[in-house]
Amino acid sequence: MTDASAPHPQAPLSHETAQQIAHGALHDPFAILGPQDHAGQVWVTAYDPGASALEAVMDGTGHPLQPVDGVPGVFCGPVPARAPYMLRGRNAAGETWEHEDPYRFGPVIGEMDEYLLAEGTHQRVWKVLGAHVMDHEGVRGTHFAVWAPNARRVSVVCDYNSWDGRRNPMRLRGSTGVWEIFIPGIGEGAAYKYELIGAQGQLMAQKADPVGFGSQHPPETASVVRDIAGYGWHDGKWMKSRSASNAHDAPISVYEVHLGSWKRIAEEGNRPLSYKEAAVELVGYARDMGFTHIEFLPISEHPFDGSWGYQPIGLFAPTIRHGPPHEFRDLVDAAHKAGLGVILDWVPGHFPADVHGLAQFDGTALYEHADPREGFHQDWNTMIYNFGRTEVANFLISNALYWLEEYHVDGLRVDAVASMLYRDYSREEGQWIPNKDGGRENYEAISLLQRTNMICYGEVPGILTAAEESTSFPGVSKPVDAGGLGFGFKWNMGWMNDTLDYIEREPVHRKHHHHQMTFGIHYAFSENFILPISHDEVVHGKGSMLTKMPGLEGDKFANLRAYYGFMWGHPGKKLLFMGCEIAQWSEWNYKDQIDWKAAEYHTHAGVQRLVRDLNHLYRETPSLYLKDCEPGGFEWLEANDMDNSIYAWVRRGGPGDPPAVVVCNFTPVERSGYRVGLPLPGRWREALNTDAEPYGGQGRGNMGSVTTEEKDWHGQDHSAPLTLPPLSTIILVHDED
Repeated sequence: MTDASAPHPQAPLSHETAQQIAHGALHDPFAILGPQDHAGQVWVTAYDPGASALEAVMDGTGHPLQPVDGVPGVFCGPVPARAPYMLRGRNAAGETWEHEDPYRFGPVIGEMDEYLLAEGTHQRVWKVLGAHVMDHEGVRGTHFAVWAPNARRVSVVCDYNSWDGRRNPMRLRGSTGVWEIFIPGIGEGAAYKYELIGAQGQLMAQKADPVGFGSQHPPETASVVRDIAGYGWHDGKWMKSRSASNAHDAPISVYEVHLGSWKRIAEEGNRPLSYKEAAVELVGYARDMGFTHIEFLPISEHPFDGSWGYQPIGLFAPTIRHGPPHEFRDLVDAAHKAGLGVILDWVPGHFPADVHGLAQFDGTALYEHADPREGFHQDWNTMIYNFGRTEVANFLISNALYWLEEYHVDGLRVDAVASMLYRDYSREEGQWIPNKDGGRENYEAISLLQRTNMICYGEVPGILTAAEESTSFPGVSKPVDAGGLGFGFKWNMGWMNDTLDYIEREPVHRKHHHHQMTFGIHYAFSENFILPISHDEVVHGKGSMLTKMPGLEGDKFANLRAYYGFMWGHPGKKLLFMGCEIAQWSEWNYKDQIDWKAAEYHTHAGVQRLVRDLNHLYRETPSLYLKDCEPGGFEWLEANDMDNSIYAWVRRGGPGDPPAVVVCNFTPVERSGYRVGLPLPGRWREALNTDAEPYGGQGRGNMGSVTTEEKDWHGQDHSAPLTLPPLSTIILVHDED
């Protein structure tokens, strides 16, 4: 390496500018660093604080860059031409290194992307923002881009630059508020963050990438470069036909899973399954159990295990706890090949205030509201997105599309919708700001949800969206053009609360609460409902589904079996949280796996077998699913026998589909000869009886079938006397043969 002499007298670099470089205070680094034209010659300016000498190497020839007096690490010098070059450095110990100069490369973001970003209407921001491995101007590296409109300086920090924010400040793209830089030599697996000087000139805590595709293992908090391009999907057949599996008239039975605690490997430190292991074990189990979909609690990267994923920071990163992004794709691909849909819980309502996250991202309330009456969630100590800011809404909508398009996810279940819809959610008077009309509705959040549903359904054929919404807000699952929010489905929280309250009571008291099991039909068809027995019902001291049941051990199992029969026979799609299908005694613990040992015992295995058979019967019997969301598919036969705690109803499908009749006995007393009206004459097959011996019952019932008599009952021309076992549900299906 040639020793550099004193600075050239015509150097374009002033001492003041050199100090700005060394202090990381350049607002427009690409106007100073890299190759610049000056006085008819090309000059290269570079910063390398570890170098005592630096030269630009062109075609094997080194051209010395001269140090600027009094500003260590800043070098400047002329080169023969504007052409590709490498920087070769040497330190005082004589060690040398060589690398590409990021400041010799032009911008990556194109004019159309720049226009849409500035307008806040770029529906696929992940295509532009984040960290993308690519070839740029003939060199392999990674392009970084981040939105921080109020920052004075943004830098990429990583191992490449010794996590020194002075080394790689980024280029601000006009009025977009987006900063970008292409750094050669960085690729898959590199950890990085952004270092920002905030709006007030303050050096801020380093931030993870809001659109990063990967993250470090918690508690480490850096983003990780992940090349998400080029995955070879094998689910073309599923993708073309999946709309039929997600439709309102389809059998939908969802297995809700927290992947971190579904199954663990005790021999390896009790670690959770990887995505690739789940692609075999979980997918095979869910398929065998007859579920149609797997729904995952949020798998977006999150710093705190105890949030179960509901406080995400890396919205675009599948959590590294189970593997890198392509391996999550392996899981989705395997589910599709097994005929299972995949639904993700999605959290657009709030985010945690961790310093490496979105809060005060560029030194201002960028993603959140500045006023805590709008921007702080008191229940969860989290920040609330500023839904009315165009760029923030666009960020969230893009994230929804990202999971649907990049990971072939079949649906999104939107968390905590009620908290988004109302400005006074969980707030006292004076703690919230009314809308422009003085009301409590959050117009901006409503608009965001409507736009998200319209865009997702419009851009990605065959998907579904579902809302966890616990209020009586009208039209959650109505189309937007009809004044609704545009969701495909809504969780029926009222049904869940009423029926669980009923089934937890001692049978002797149930007659006084008979209406809790019938009330749901009054509004069952006002929305497209999913009946949810979710994770929220078996945690935080609520006990497991089995321990909710009254009575001694045998009665607990019988009550639970009867309740599941009631649920699968009731109008509405089904959702059951993992562990509930084996009637485990312990409530859910995210730190450990399901109590799989329980399934080795006859009574627990019996409930598991019942859930499997309920799923298969549901899927094979159109009258039990085809009109889940239509009033024409349901008719009460007996809704008022409160003294006996008996309910009976008809489920109907399409023309020619044999009807089904569901009868529930919620007392511990056998009802022999209990007459029930039946809508068609002839033989009715006892398709399912929750008291059957394989399910852990005592095998009481109707010997496999009943035959009608010409005797009017329950408004029907035909009827039959039934044996109703104690604490049981039976499902009869008309046998046309």
